[in-house]
Amino acid sequence: MELLWELVGWAGAIAILGAFLAVSMGWLKAGRRFQLANLLGACAFIVNSAFHGAWPSVATNVAWFLISVVALFRMRSIRPLPANIAQPPLPGISEPSGALPGIDVPAK
Repeated sequence: MELLWELVGWAGAIAILGAFLAVSMGWLKAGRRFQLANLLGACAFIVNSAFHGAWPSVATNVAWFLISVVALFRMRSIRPLPANIAQPPLPGISEPSGALPGIDVPAK
């Protein structure tokens, strides 16, 4: 039975890190699939951490889970933009030029 909880924990790690990698590399948008991977990964971490009695990790992953749940519910009420309208970049994410959005850089 211990092996099962270890496998659940590793599956959670793969889900969360895989989603983070995919969004960071631009392979996936930070949308429903990203939040679902975070939600499932957090659930797996909660089970694994509770099995090991790692209560701070359980609390952290409960928060991670709730953040994903709230994000998924909020996404249900947001209609996607039409394909011909570009979405604005996320705050703090650099544009292709390398400049941060909303920050004017003087020309050299």
